[in-house]
Amino acid sequence: MAIKENYEKIKSEVEALRPDHPPRIISVSKYQPLEKVEEALAAGIVHFGENRIVEGFEKFHGIGRASIDFVLHHIGPVQTGTIRKYNGLYSYAHGVGSASVLDELKKRLDKDRWKMKVFLQVNLTDEDSKSGFSREEIKSLLRRASSISTEYCTLEGLMTMGPSSGDPVLTRKVFKELHSLRMEYAPNAKLSMGMSGDYRIAVEEGSDYLRIGTSIFGERK
Repeated sequence: MAIKENYEKIKSEVEALRPDHPPRIISVSKYQPLEKVEEALAAGIVHFGENRIVEGFEKFHGIGRASIDFVLHHIGPVQTGTIRKYNGLYSYAHGVGSASVLDELKKRLDKDRWKMKVFLQVNLTDEDSKSGFSREEIKSLLRRASSISTEYCTLEGLMTMGPSSGDPVLTRKVFKELHSLRMEYAPNAKLSMGMSGDYRIAVEEGSDYLRIGTSIFGERK
């Protein structure tokens, strides 16, 4: 099935699950060749997700110079050493996982005068393989949420990932917990949760952004 058909199938499914306020689908193009990105653009897809900042820049820089409309999301962990490589191309960062990274990102964006929207990543599975704020860290930060945003760095919401096991019961528990954190500490925040294997659960638990790669582009080669 082609990229357009895959995307439209998921879009219809998501809209059926939550017709009143369907989440935005980010088509995760990480590790995918430029030809597939161009096919997605031709299909009318606008929002793309890249895991590696430099790879995304190399892939989308030429597209941007051609004045083709797209919105680029960095969906990988944000690291202080690579923040400078955003190069004014990315509009969202979904993996801000510590206060030090957030502070460094704000400094860089203010210096470069480039606006980005950020998601604070929360590790709710307690897996060492996943980065992100702990429960207590995110609660402490959100209690002073008014100090997070600057002129160029805007808090868009919270992000999490389900357990590596893919267990649907545990996945729902994690997504439900992020929703509860949002409601209690940052009711205006958006939620970024749900990937190819668990996006249906994410939609049911209130996600606003889905990060879907394989189900749209197919297996990576």
